[in-house]
Amino acid sequence: MSATADHAEERTNPAARLGFQPGQVVQELGYDDDTEQALREGIEAITGTELVDEEYDDLADAVVLWFREEDGDLTDALVDAISLVEDGSPIWLMTPKTGREGYVEASEIGEAAQTAGLQQTKPLNAGKDWTGSRLVTPKASRTGKG
Repeated sequence: MSATADHAEERTNPAARLGFQPGQVVQELGYDDDTEQALREGIEAITGTELVDEEYDDLADAVVLWFREEDGDLTDALVDAISLVEDGSPIWLMTPKTGREGYVEASEIGEAAQTAGLQQTKPLNAGKDWTGSRLVTPKASRTGKG
């Protein structure tokens, strides 16, 4: 795909920059009426599968965690999310943007991620009201993988 086509897809599908691949199973946690519907639909369009919910009983390829300040302890939520994916898999933490109801301070996200043993990358725009932070579980020993 050309760079121009890549940029066109990013404009039409907000999930294009998140790195999802066809066939991946993405588990969604914290869904509510305020979640970014276009992003959810974009993930499903890329993966070709519907998002699975909290009831999914196998390891997912990635987790999308919608989290608001009033949702409780972020570290606990991240530790729970880690148990749902294989080592090295991404957890996309979606939090309301600055000034929106339920906003979570960047310092709180960083501290919770570090405490949970996750590595954080640069946040990105995940829609009109949400910011996404890609958190990655540490990779286990590479033996047996590949």
